[in-house]
Amino acid sequence: MNKKGIAVLGSTGSIGTQTLDVVRAFPDRFDIVVLTCGSNATLLVEQALEFLPQAVVVIDEAQFEFVKVKLSHTAIAVYSGTQALEEVVQFEEIDVVLNAIVGAAGLRPTIKAIKNGKDIALANKETLVVAGELVMGLASQHQVQMLPVDSEHSAIFQCLAGEETNPIEKIYITASGGPFRGKDRSFLASVTKEHALKHPNWVMGAKITIDSASLMNKGLEVIEAKWLFDLEVDQVDVIVHPQSIVHSLVQFQDGSIKAQLGVPDMKLPIQYALSYPRRLENNFERFNFLDYPQLTFEKPDLHTFRNLALAYDSLRKGGNRPCVLNAANEIVVDAFLKDKISFLGMSDVIETVLEKVNYLARPSLDDYIECDYAARRIAEEIIN
Repeated sequence: MNKKGIAVLGSTGSIGTQTLDVVRAFPDRFDIVVLTCGSNATLLVEQALEFLPQAVVVIDEAQFEFVKVKLSHTAIAVYSGTQALEEVVQFEEIDVVLNAIVGAAGLRPTIKAIKNGKDIALANKETLVVAGELVMGLASQHQVQMLPVDSEHSAIFQCLAGEETNPIEKIYITASGGPFRGKDRSFLASVTKEHALKHPNWVMGAKITIDSASLMNKGLEVIEAKWLFDLEVDQVDVIVHPQSIVHSLVQFQDGSIKAQLGVPDMKLPIQYALSYPRRLENNFERFNFLDYPQLTFEKPDLHTFRNLALAYDSLRKGGNRPCVLNAANEIVVDAFLKDKISFLGMSDVIETVLEKVNYLARPSLDDYIECDYAARRIAEEIIN
């Protein structure tokens, strides 16, 4: 049996470390070819010594010498800087690139991997938020598979298996509601990052946890789903489901609905993306209905959590608007985590940036990059 060669971009983050848990469980099926990280060089070295990839990349160039010295007794090639990401995803031994980089930085290596015929296991939703039409067009042109890793999009992907000829009427992306579900704007006016980082169901990195608390994460997922599954904006709904057991639902034109259920564990969608189209036996925790006698659903509060409304508005307008939304959001989340801005202030800044960046209906890749830069610069000027 030939092993699948895997490149893990962002191997030291939450998704990356769970991906390596999956690979550990199936050493006869997966082979780690590339590992990369932003700045957590110590953990990258540990991972490299365990999995012995062909190459590692540390984005923080100040960490390059540390990693190189620590791996000098091995045959592992060591690279640094963002450009190196685009180089290593081209390695012939790679079958699947799992992109778990946080933010718009994941776009360029995804494009380079697609152009080199690599299947993409996508945990970096910003790739499709920033340039969904461009990326999906390239995936079609180069005949590569876009395999979703987000639990919600994996759920939709699984529900669509065998339904290729049946039109979708609507999809429902579920949201836990985060730590502030049911709270009003007066409550949110004084919340701190410590409050926002306490997610009730999932263990995630800081950025995605704040996005979950503000519902921006759902907004980004709506945009991602539109491109992944070739949908109109009004075909994508968000529904709050506090238990996080139903990961998403698909309604077909006859009115029937399929749902994918499971305990909140990212290893399952990661494994499905890596092993697709096969399902591999594992010892992950099993869902028991008796542990959840009630599964409840609510409408999201778009007035209190304005980020979700801003995401829908951006998607409806299209062009460079989702790119600008994402860039501004990355800046405000970082500012919130550094106590430079209030929780509600994040939406205010994003809305102002959307008004200030020129609208482009059909942006090129260079346009996306310029808009991303402009949005970040304007957001930083507003905050500082």
